[in-house]
Amino acid sequence: EVKLVESGGGLVQAGGSLRLSCAASGFIFDDYSIGWFRQVPGKERAPVSCTNPFEHYTYYADSVKGRFTVSSDNAKNTVYLQMNSLNSEDTAVYYCARVPVPCIGLWASVEYDYWGQGTQVTVSS
Repeated sequence: EVKLVESGGGLVQAGGSLRLSCAASGFIFDDYSIGWFRQVPGKERAPVSCTNPFEHYTYYADSVKGRFTVSSDNAKNTVYLQMNSLNSEDTAVYYCARVPVPCIGLWASVEYDYWGQGTQVTVSS
C-alpha cells in the first residue's frame, strides 16, 4: 500500500522555523519525484517544491525561494521541508505527494497520484 505521511506542523511565530517530514512507504522511493504543496481555505492547492530524489535537485516556488529547503534521506524514504523566516502568508495545510516523472519545474497537482493527509502550519504575527 502506497502511503505518504506528513508530520512536523504546528504553531510558530513569524520569523521562526519549522521542519516538515514526509515519510513514504509502499513504493520504490527513487522511482518517483516528491512534491510539497500547501493549501489555504477557499484556494487551490499550490505547489511549493518538486524534488527528484535520485538527483537531489529541487525546484521551488518563487514565494519560498531562499527560505525553504528540501532535503531527502533515501535510506529512510523520507523527504524534509525546512521552512525558515516564516510569515503569516505561509499559514496553510502542507501536503506531500508523489509524481511518477522527473521534476522539470513545479508540476501541477493533477500530475500527482498519491497524497499525504496534510499537516497544518500556522504562523502567528
